[in-house]
Amino acid sequence: MVAIVSTVAYLGLEARAVEVQCQIAPGMVGFAVVGLPDKAVAESRERVRAAIAALGLSLPPKRITINLSPADLPKEGSHYDLPIALALLSAMGLVDTETLAQYVVVGELGLDGRVAASPGVLLAALHASGRQMGLICPVMQGAEAAWAGQVEVIAAPDLLSLLNHLKGQGILRPPEPGIAEAPVRGPDLKQVKGQETAKRALEIAAAPELTPAEALEVSMIASVAGALEGGRISRKRPFRAPHHSASMPALVGGGLRVRPGEVSLAHLGILFLDELPEFQRVVLDSLRQPLETGEVSVARANSHVTFPARVQLVAAMNPCRCGHLGDAALACSRAPRCAADYQSKVSGPLLDRIDLHVEVEAVSAADLVLPPPAEGSEQVAARVLAARQVQTERLADVPARTNAELDGDLLEAHATPDDPGQRLLAQASEAMRLSARGYTRILRVARTIADLAGCETVGRIHVAEALSYRRQPPRN
Repeated sequence: MVAIVSTVAYLGLEARAVEVQCQIAPGMVGFAVVGLPDKAVAESRERVRAAIAALGLSLPPKRITINLSPADLPKEGSHYDLPIALALLSAMGLVDTETLAQYVVVGELGLDGRVAASPGVLLAALHASGRQMGLICPVMQGAEAAWAGQVEVIAAPDLLSLLNHLKGQGILRPPEPGIAEAPVRGPDLKQVKGQETAKRALEIAAAPELTPAEALEVSMIASVAGALEGGRISRKRPFRAPHHSASMPALVGGGLRVRPGEVSLAHLGILFLDELPEFQRVVLDSLRQPLETGEVSVARANSHVTFPARVQLVAAMNPCRCGHLGDAALACSRAPRCAADYQSKVSGPLLDRIDLHVEVEAVSAADLVLPPPAEGSEQVAARVLAARQVQTERLADVPARTNAELDGDLLEAHATPDDPGQRLLAQASEAMRLSARGYTRILRVARTIADLAGCETVGRIHVAEALSYRRQPPRN
């Protein structure tokens, strides 16, 4: 007899069906796990053996074979412990096979039989829901799994409680979805004196809270990364600020067991890179493709994984190494040559992908003594929300969600300026030697500026403002 339990393998944000097949046969005593298991899966034999021993049971003195099918799909992670244990107990006749056939099972086992948390439970729950099956998972991740919707979730604290539940002797309480976190408000724009151009750029780049669909998308990435605490889904957009010593796998994803990098953990949010030229150039250039396509593909010899990476890149840098370019009293003796050398650490193609370039001057004493601005974050947020609602209605029947995703015919249909705007853009393209990428990005920014102003058509004034944010060469 072969006992079968369903589980999943994670490839990026995809959960693929895996069968855990267990056979107990006469022969030399042994316990083998086959089907391309990694080290963590291979070690599950000892965790499963100890967890079953904690129940007061012993394994039969026969040859035990666990096959993880399909055999050509790499199996990684500790979440195979619980399905292996249940398949083994089913083959021993201690769990009803037909009952187990109704569930997808994930979870790590402790030596005392406790069911520990493992990454990716939300993906497993969505996978189970799509197959019209239930889910068995760790109790501390039941709230996370409950967000999948109409799926029966058994959140087990330990192996013994789970067996009693399956036998109808001690029913486990179904979990409730984790309470969504209320977004925490940051400092108000009223606190910022001066810097009007920088504040305007923030308004153009800003986005409202995540929609429910976007929140679920972001939470799926957090689930795979094991960063979804308490099963709580937040409407707050992600904010990631890696140190400039970050490696390429840390930024774009990778590693021996491929995991999402900072650019994916910031999906639909902000990736903030402070001291931009201090990052390794090869690391920065690895962001060029994700910024263009909104996804990052990590290729390995045994797998090819794609993660979403639709981020708002925000970067900050000094104009030169000494930081005093333009101040004759403080600038170093190499100015302005030092500025060109320092800024050249960031490649032109990466800079071409940045839509808004703002020079932030030092705040003068005259600005500091002024009263707080009349307009704060609340008023700006209202305009941003209104502009986003306009975009949502405009793009209701197309795949794009925002102006930043407009391309091809959609960009031409919704962002083509009026005649004066087109003439200005043509003249500026020639004078500024804009690339095709730069040209289309100006159209997207101009479309957003027009939406903030409540204008149906992109006009000359909107194009002019968008052009003012394009990168300028280092000043003398």
